[in-house]
Amino acid sequence: MPLILVPAIITFAVTLLRLVGELNHWSPALFNPAAGGGGSLVGISWLIPVFAIYFAWILGKRGEGPTHPWKAFGLALLNFVATVALFVGVQVAKMSPAAFFLIAGVVSWIAVVLVLRAWPALGKTLLAYALAARIPVAVVMIFAIYGRWGTHYDVAPPDPATAAVVEAMSPFMKWVWIGLLPQMSVWIFMTVVAGMVVGTLTAALVGPKRA
Repeated sequence: MPLILVPAIITFAVTLLRLVGELNHWSPALFNPAAGGGGSLVGISWLIPVFAIYFAWILGKRGEGPTHPWKAFGLALLNFVATVALFVGVQVAKMSPAAFFLIAGVVSWIAVVLVLRAWPALGKTLLAYALAARIPVAVVMIFAIYGRWGTHYDVAPPDPATAAVVEAMSPFMKWVWIGLLPQMSVWIFMTVVAGMVVGTLTAALVGPKRA
């Protein structure tokens, strides 16, 4: 917990800053309010590689680095590529939105559990940070959805078919499907597995050797 405390506070501050920026219609380049919010320069997804490097460096200095850094990197990279390929395959199959979200959620957590073996100390740290980063976002989203704030936290996905299904739901179910499930699965995967790729590469290239 001490290792993730400051990163978690910074991440929460960025989340609040982005919310304020979108509510006040500040520059879309910095605070993109569109569905998904992709490309917004102010966002917490950009912090994943930054803190992954930080965690990897600190753990390495403590003597908790991976025994075989390049092997750990290879396992993490393989995990990430294989999982993304599965995501693409599910999308290409054009399943129902409910099936897609459920499959993506299950696959995400399988990937997270498997990648912990690459470097357990970093994996547990990234998982703790992921929860600290994404639980506040899920909380913000439920208020945004009920309040119809018009931010990326409450708009339906850009796909017309999915958007039609989501908008027909009650506010609570809409939050479950576009808020709770993605934040607690796909974004946990992105934080832990993508972070593991960056962290293991850091350990392999410049990290202190395991004591």
